[in-house]
Amino acid sequence: MLFNSFEFLLFLPVVFLLYWKVFYRLRVQNLFVVAASYLFYGWWNWRFLLLIALTTVCSYASGLLLERFDGRDGLRKLVSISNIVLNLGVLCIYKYFDFFSASLSAMMAALGIGLDKVTLDLILPVGISFYTFQALSYTIDVYRGKIAPTHDVPAFFAYISFFPQLVAGPIERATNLLPQFLGPRRFDYGQAVEGMRQILWGLFKKIVVADNCAEVVNYVFDGYQSIDGGMLVWGGVFFAFQIYGDFSGYSDIAIGTARLFGIRLMRNFNFPYLSRDIAEFWRRWHISLNTWFIDYIYIPLGGSRRGTAIAIRNVLVIFLLSGLWHGADWTFVGWGAFNALLFIPLLIAGKNRTHSSGVVAAGRVTPTLLELLQIAVTFAFVTVGWIIFRSDTVSQAWGYIYRMFAEFEPVLPLMYKKALVSVAILMAVEWLQREREFGLQFPDKGLFRHKVVRWVVYYMVFLLILVWSHSPEDFIYFQF
Repeated sequence: MLFNSFEFLLFLPVVFLLYWKVFYRLRVQNLFVVAASYLFYGWWNWRFLLLIALTTVCSYASGLLLERFDGRDGLRKLVSISNIVLNLGVLCIYKYFDFFSASLSAMMAALGIGLDKVTLDLILPVGISFYTFQALSYTIDVYRGKIAPTHDVPAFFAYISFFPQLVAGPIERATNLLPQFLGPRRFDYGQAVEGMRQILWGLFKKIVVADNCAEVVNYVFDGYQSIDGGMLVWGGVFFAFQIYGDFSGYSDIAIGTARLFGIRLMRNFNFPYLSRDIAEFWRRWHISLNTWFIDYIYIPLGGSRRGTAIAIRNVLVIFLLSGLWHGADWTFVGWGAFNALLFIPLLIAGKNRTHSSGVVAAGRVTPTLLELLQIAVTFAFVTVGWIIFRSDTVSQAWGYIYRMFAEFEPVLPLMYKKALVSVAILMAVEWLQREREFGLQFPDKGLFRHKVVRWVVYYMVFLLILVWSHSPEDFIYFQF
């Protein structure tokens, strides 16, 4: 079920009313969350429910076994590893088996060895990478003693399957989300209003920004071999905003929807295109995934505590794994490697945490020329990475980037006014709101202390969504 679909428009208010007015007792409420979430997820394909149920049952059981074997380190380690291997094994079969089989066959053929390619041709379950990582975090955190294993089955099923963030995150930790299902929740009108604002802003980013940019992106990438370099540059720029509007828009809708149900999800984007270097960008982009890799892979490998060489190795590992997490294709691996190469010089120079706190031009209306240059350069490098990410093959990525520079001629794509205007509005709002959580989170002072001013803005955003809407488009990150 898509957030930007008519079905969800009916689904959400019905679930909201039943949640607060009918199924308000904690255990029954959690059971209702599970039922609603399974309906939401099964809307794509009911067979996907079998996999998420398997993941949930195994992860729940792992917690109980870890508790039972308390003090017996060998058995605890065996239980933890077994659940990790099982869940990653399911993920790898569905997402990576055909990719690695084809890659091995091609490598053998290059060496003159004939090897038949074996493929399973399985349908990739929506959001499997997201809920698998969420389940793994529970087992690992119980093993580490960061959270006590739960015996509450409905609460645990709700934690894994909570529908707002089920298929595209944020990837929640058990330490944050599970306790919220273990305790009673009360309706908070202020939080509900805030949630509706964030949903509206998320829909704007998806429907107005991402979907309008997609028209340009599809045209440019499909015909890049005959399009001049200037337009290829714009194709990359528009894809940067397409994927940002699409993914951060989903996160805004998910976080806003969760607020309607008294649940607080972690922030997943923090105005990443206002970053002053690539390290700051990665602290602001897909925060839930990046912190997951840091906590469960980077730090256990030694982080940056064991010298520069080990730190560089660890950075390469998490960026390459991040690329593979996004998809089973060498373009994603190349995208991860490209970003690692951008990050490593900052690490070697000890400047990877230069902009680790605060926002650009904090307390000021405009940035300095240096800050503006830093933002522009960072965005340019990120955009080149997105071209690799969007390309169907490595050769297409190389051909696109080569033509972009070799055949460059300045051009302004005025024929795509909707995309240009929507991006301009997005960036103007994000600049003004860069010290807040999202674009429509207005302060109770100045002009915005007047209710009429706020409602004028809401109606303007709503009208843009209505006027510039297309037929519902899938969210890009559903494929991951």
